Amino acid sequence: MLRLAVSLLALSAPLSAAAQETGYRLPPQQVADIVTRAPAPSVSLSPDGGTMLLMEREALPPVSELGKPMERLAGMRLDAATNDVFNPRNVVGLSLQDVESGEVRKVSLPAEADLSDFQWSPDGRYAAFSNTKADGMSLYVLDVERGRAREVLKKDVNFIFQEPRWLPGGQLLVMMLPEGRGTMPEEPRTPRGPAIQVAAGGEEAQTRTYQDLLKNPYDEEVYRWLTTSQPVVIDPNGRRKTVIGEPRIYTSVAPSPDGEYFLMEWLDGEFSYQVPWYRFGSKSVVTDKRGREVAVVAEQPLADALPVQGVVTGRRSLEWHPTLEATLLFAEAQDGGDPRTETDLRDILYALPAPFTGKPEEVARFEDRYSGFLGIEGSDDLMAYDYDRDTREIRISLADVEDGDETQLVNIRNYQDAYADIGTPLTTLSEGGYSVAKVTGGHVFLTGQGASPDGNRPFLSRMNLESFETEELWRNSGESYESVVDLVSEDGSSFVTYYEDPETPGNYRLHENGEAVFLTEFEDPHPELTGLKRELISYEREDGVQLNATLYLPPDYEAGEKLPVVVWAYPFEYNDAGTAGQVRDSKYRFTRIGGYSHLFFLTQGYAVMDRTAMPVVGADPETVNDTFIEQIVASAQAAVDETVKRGFGDGERVGVGGHSYGAFMTAHLLAQSDIFRAGIARSGAYNRTLTPFGFQAERRIFWDTPETYYKLSPFMAANKVNEPMLLIHGMKDNNSGTFPQQSERMFAAVKGTGGTAKLVMLPHESHGYRGQESVLHTLAEMIEWFDTYVKPEEEVAQAGGASGAGE
Repeated sequence: MLRLAVSLLALSAPLSAAAQETGYRLPPQQVADIVTRAPAPSVSLSPDGGTMLLMEREALPPVSELGKPMERLAGMRLDAATNDVFNPRNVVGLSLQDVESGEVRKVSLPAEADLSDFQWSPDGRYAAFSNTKADGMSLYVLDVERGRAREVLKKDVNFIFQEPRWLPGGQLLVMMLPEGRGTMPEEPRTPRGPAIQVAAGGEEAQTRTYQDLLKNPYDEEVYRWLTTSQPVVIDPNGRRKTVIGEPRIYTSVAPSPDGEYFLMEWLDGEFSYQVPWYRFGSKSVVTDKRGREVAVVAEQPLADALPVQGVVTGRRSLEWHPTLEATLLFAEAQDGGDPRTETDLRDILYALPAPFTGKPEEVARFEDRYSGFLGIEGSDDLMAYDYDRDTREIRISLADVEDGDETQLVNIRNYQDAYADIGTPLTTLSEGGYSVAKVTGGHVFLTGQGASPDGNRPFLSRMNLESFETEELWRNSGESYESVVDLVSEDGSSFVTYYEDPETPGNYRLHENGEAVFLTEFEDPHPELTGLKRELISYEREDGVQLNATLYLPPDYEAGEKLPVVVWAYPFEYNDAGTAGQVRDSKYRFTRIGGYSHLFFLTQGYAVMDRTAMPVVGADPETVNDTFIEQIVASAQAAVDETVKRGFGDGERVGVGGHSYGAFMTAHLLAQSDIFRAGIARSGAYNRTLTPFGFQAERRIFWDTPETYYKLSPFMAANKVNEPMLLIHGMKDNNSGTFPQQSERMFAAVKGTGGTAKLVMLPHESHGYRGQESVLHTLAEMIEWFDTYVKPEEEVAQAGGASGAGE
């Protein structure tokens, strides 16, 4: 396996010959050193709050790992060799740390471990996880007390749709390959026939531009072969194994909280070449614990003709009530599933107790679209959520399931109103293995970012379940940023936080009896950047809308010095100017730079305005995009004016960049303004006629408002792009709408109309970039582009035409 060296000086091996031959380039040494360092471990706290699982991670994988054979089927990316979702190696080691004593124990694992699918048992005694090998996956169970991991299934597991899950009795439910399934189907040299699709007429079928879909009967055959699984129940030691039900394409198998039933959902019936697997026909069946059918509770046909942002009719979102013995919950649309329908009743939530054949009981009615629930520890009540797509209001209600009392409103707010966020309940695992809100003395515990005009101040509070009044127990203060991870004690007096400050990288702390003690000592990932200056700045757009950004200045910056500036942004739509101007960051955070981050420009003497506000404000979500261009141009101008006002920018040496929708924004700014010297657009979409059934927040379809789609396509204004534009895109981008063709055609359009551009297509990369060679090359291209066209004191004269990829 090819691996890029860890740094340019302290290398375990020189840059691979393959990388040199394919033209991969390196950024400045300081940047490469930071990128190739292994990150700090990920941390998971056990359900009982007593143990931390430290998951040691690898640095970026080589591109060769991304280049392994991949099956792109039904909206999924699958690895046939391992029979799992396609993913490079990440977690490579484990340690256990006792929260109270701080003792750390290393877990013995096989060489070249590749770990994933971690699942704590509800009592915190065990953790199950998978290990990926060259030819398949195996299942391990970690005994926390002993600190030992045992391989309980050596092969034939199938975690494509479902990870291993713990059952109420302490056993594990594992999806395995069907016995004797045979070898992978071979593609016939002579196809069975053409791939045929039919539109019968009379029914709208407005689908997004999905990627990686099925294309022919052979694809269907391979998809069935890979995704068909057999549910099996095993003991934690792997000694006893019980087969449950029949092999099918199970998308979910969930035990009832009492362990007597399973809710089994599988794909059933017709596949489609137009939509991903989650729109295929499905069947939901309750079985006994041996897998014998008890009741069919839902059957859904192929859903390839839903309205934009619509839902299916009939029973949907089937789940077990997490604290009752065996009661199903499901929603049913009352508006035909169409959000355009005007109604005061959009959804109803129902309960269906065992034996699942009676009439469902109504639990709650929703004016807006039901979007899920959270169970409450020790109660049959639920915190239910519904959402209004027009007002962007999210409502939290308390629903009484068994007594049928009227729902009570807990909270309602515009979900973009960060200042009004009451927080999110802390959860624990019930005995049945379901996530429920922690409760002590009739209170649930809430945590949140604590957004305010002065920046985020995370908090811990508790809410009374009778009055819904909240009491703050703790709030971050001082020149640091600290957020609650989880409780250790039931009453909230002891809890674990994630702590950081401008000089200290993120680490975990234990708060107990008013004292705080560090649990981890993760090192600074880039000590060479110590002294970076981070500040939250606010300013005003010409129409009065308040804007903000996070400003970064290099460690050696001296007041009054004029720097080249990078403005990096991503547009968002808002109903009103008040929420658009809110501050959603903190100046007291540690600046962690990695991957292909634009913050690496700080190492090269640039100032960076990050998360630069580009709000598109409009009371009517249907027409908010009508002024998209005018608003982002005004926001960009305000940002550049602020750099001059604050003295670090000269208003001339400024570049703009963004990823995905930020790339779309960048192309518009280069075409519709002369504010910037150059731009970087990564993985964007530029021709909106290729996404005709809506995009981002745009709900209208092309044929209803072609002028909007034309105006919002920077491709149509490519002849006006008169500043240098660097386009970067993954060759295997799987994001809906951002097909690689988007960047290829935009480059051709700029080149064909005499503009200056460069197109970089990254082999094997998706919407985000993961291969080490790709990430380093991306940074090299970005830095060189702005060093050439933005950094010089005098504007660089541009030659006619556009340079091609690799030139």
